[in-house]
Amino acid sequence: MRAAKNFLLLICSVVALLAITVAHAEPSDDVVRIVTSTGEHDIKVEVADTPKTRARGLMHRKSMPADRGMLFDFKVEGPVSMWMKNTYIPLDMVFIGRDGRVVGVAADAEPLSERIISSPAPAYAVLELNAGAARRISLAPGDQVRHRMFER
Repeated sequence: MRAAKNFLLLICSVVALLAITVAHAEPSDDVVRIVTSTGEHDIKVEVADTPKTRARGLMHRKSMPADRGMLFDFKVEGPVSMWMKNTYIPLDMVFIGRDGRVVGVAADAEPLSERIISSPAPAYAVLELNAGAARRISLAPGDQVRHRMFER
């Protein structure tokens, strides 16, 4: 009886650890507000804030809804380099400083390219949007991106 109880406790512990691991391995959903000359624009984003989620990014996905994106949280400000390897969706990459200000926009990144796309200035985060989204909302350096990560 005691052995069965210990075995059951062990199984429950393993299941709990697996649940925690899966929760931390998947990007979390959130919203960013982008403030441009054309107004405020809310985008639902997946937050990639672990080495695993940042490395995977939007790789292997075939599409993304127009009002969605992925926000990469690098947790420190510095030079950032991205690429489109294994990424099928054409993207705009928005490089964002620690204060939430846009420091650069790389529009229309070519799908599946291994060309390195670097931030023009130190960046704390990168927001990936469907290609053309930055142009549609007139997103430019100096514009503000609001999200809880910039309030830390």
